[in-house]
Amino acid sequence: MKLIHSDLKKGIVKIKIENLDDLWYLNHIIEKNDLIKGKTLRKIKIGQETQRKQKITKKSVFLLIQVEKLEFSKTSNILRISGLVKEGPEDVPLGSYHTFNIEENSIITIIKQKWLKFQIDKLKEASKAPQAKILICVHDREEAYFALMKKYGYQLLTNIKGTVAKKADIKQVETNFYKEILRQLEEYDKRYNLNKIIIASPAFWKEELMKEIADQNLKSKIILATCSSAGENAFNEVLKRPETEHALKQDRIAKEFRYVEELFEEISKNNLASYGLKETKNVATAGAVKTLLITDSYIQKRRTEDKYEEIEETMKTVDSTKGDILIISSEHEAGKKLDGLGGIAAILRFKLNY
Repeated sequence: MKLIHSDLKKGIVKIKIENLDDLWYLNHIIEKNDLIKGKTLRKIKIGQETQRKQKITKKSVFLLIQVEKLEFSKTSNILRISGLVKEGPEDVPLGSYHTFNIEENSIITIIKQKWLKFQIDKLKEASKAPQAKILICVHDREEAYFALMKKYGYQLLTNIKGTVAKKADIKQVETNFYKEILRQLEEYDKRYNLNKIIIASPAFWKEELMKEIADQNLKSKIILATCSSAGENAFNEVLKRPETEHALKQDRIAKEFRYVEELFEEISKNNLASYGLKETKNVATAGAVKTLLITDSYIQKRRTEDKYEEIEETMKTVDSTKGDILIISSEHEAGKKLDGLGGIAAILRFKLNY
């Protein structure tokens, strides 16, 4: 995300969207009643309403809308922001509805009455230099899975399978399969210009694969890790490994895993933790929240049900009492574990006695 202009005293921020990750951030920064201004396409009726045939054409216009609804789809790579038109040209009626389709290279201005600390933090995080491009490969001697790290989780790229061999031929088949994995690694390295490659396997398969790699530049990017299996589920296991955390030390996902693990530790000790909307709202009102954790899917669900205001108020309460707010992606295991607790929880500063 490119930060073009910022005047937080007036609540104004102008940005340019550069990739899909930026849309994920905006989906959590923009709220109901915010004002969004930008260039957009609008259907315009040409001719009088009394005429039998009115022409409808699409016209590029600058509009200011007051947000009522957000919809984010990772599959279509578009963030839809809908609301009432507050400013625009004469041929666009004030008070009519309009939807901005925000995608790569869109430029918009966001105007808020007040920017919360966590929203400013997310804006800064999104506008930093692009995150490291990291590939994860989990494999054994028969199959391999490849995924690219994203700020909202990981994107599965492909999986390949080796030929099942008789015992006498197993070594030869393994060697051929490792060469096939290597070809895939080289292709992705060239395509994505990778910074790091995390290779994980049960037992010693990763060491066998390393014997096939002669390219020193490729070797210098590789970090070895361990996993218990070579299926798609292994990615969540690899994300929690200390070797991976080292590679992702500046990455948001590693941070999310740490906070969710801390939450579950506090729950198991029956100590400084609370979960579920009602309980979390109560501890927030008491000023006891050190860190508020909410999943993006829970936020989306409450918005769809038109019940987001209660969450918004809880977040504002935590922000006003100097607590941290972390939005957790439901794309990985940490987010799914938090969804299992209701999608919202808190790590506390102190325990409340009811």
